[in-house]
Amino acid sequence: MNIIGSWTWKGLGDALFSPKATGIESKINEVKQRLPIPVFWLLGKTQAGKTSLIRALTGSDAAEIGNGFQACTKRSRFYDFPSSSHPMMRFLDTRGLGETAYNPGEDLVWCANQAHLLVVVLRALDMNQAEVVDTVLTIHQQHPDWPIIVVQTALHEGYAGDAEHIQPYPYQQIPFSPQVPHALAQVLLHQRDWFKSVPVHFVPVDFTLPEDGFEPVDYGLDALWNTIESVLPAGVIGLLRGTEQHKELLDFHAQQAHPHLIGYAVLNVGMGAIPLAGLPLVLAVQAKLFHSIASIYGLELTRRLYAEFTSLIGVSVGAGLLGRELLKFVPVYGSAVAGVYSGAMTYALGKAFCVYLHGVKRGALPNHATLKQAYDEAFAHARQLLKNKET
Repeated sequence: MNIIGSWTWKGLGDALFSPKATGIESKINEVKQRLPIPVFWLLGKTQAGKTSLIRALTGSDAAEIGNGFQACTKRSRFYDFPSSSHPMMRFLDTRGLGETAYNPGEDLVWCANQAHLLVVVLRALDMNQAEVVDTVLTIHQQHPDWPIIVVQTALHEGYAGDAEHIQPYPYQQIPFSPQVPHALAQVLLHQRDWFKSVPVHFVPVDFTLPEDGFEPVDYGLDALWNTIESVLPAGVIGLLRGTEQHKELLDFHAQQAHPHLIGYAVLNVGMGAIPLAGLPLVLAVQAKLFHSIASIYGLELTRRLYAEFTSLIGVSVGAGLLGRELLKFVPVYGSAVAGVYSGAMTYALGKAFCVYLHGVKRGALPNHATLKQAYDEAFAHARQLLKNKET
């Protein structure tokens, strides 16, 4: 087993420091095109709160989001999170609704085979939303199977005086709690009336900045995540929210690295499921992840760092790479199981590497038991969620 483990760590080392790019990049791009990346199509007027919603869901700041948008049609842009090279979520932002005549036909063509969820963003006190509503009805007629979530934003604009957010969150049941200001309750219900002919999920939220003085700044975020999970497969979403499972990893760099771990893990679900693909593709993706994480920690990934990490975590983890190959020989479900195994292992390796680099930065390296525990817990967590994603 030690020989097997050493051999597989050597294979990853070769991918890290002597990459053989022949055919690998094209295969990675081919798999990326087939990944079930959830696409959130955002509809709403300017200043409705679409960027704040993306910031709350992804944890990225507004500047990063603004810089990350790319044009996809004349009136629309898309934003891949955490990056276009290994996206795990995609947001399609339709601009100009309610301000200029908008025909959604071009966007419908562009995302007809991509969008999984329509998110309509309405400022709660804005009653001039006729064009937004008409667009939603048009989209629903052409894609009646798409879930629709209407996010009602800027709740604090309906508060009186120095009122604060109502706790616990009171908007999950109708009628609303008497604590909700009467005027605010009226406009929220009036907006809901616009969509009475369409199956819609409503989530009132208030995503603000710290200087605005409202706590929490992401009021209603849990309700929004719960609604998203109710209409989408929970695997990737569960991993995104899974940071709470590993609080000990959440220094600043680990928070930045977390979405990258998920993106590469999901990519390796696709890689690992390819019959006869072998280890090279999986190792190439893991090599890209290691370089990405080291960059986030502001460190150069050297052979010394890699040798130290593999020595600390142990050869038994490396042996698991070969175990993923053996899974392909399981009748009927072999390749699918191997894909989940590859994705979970990629995620777990990334988590353990974060623990190691955190120690490097602090000048206090973790021991084998700490790294192995981080790997085992992350692997079990990711394997269950990625398995749910496949089913």
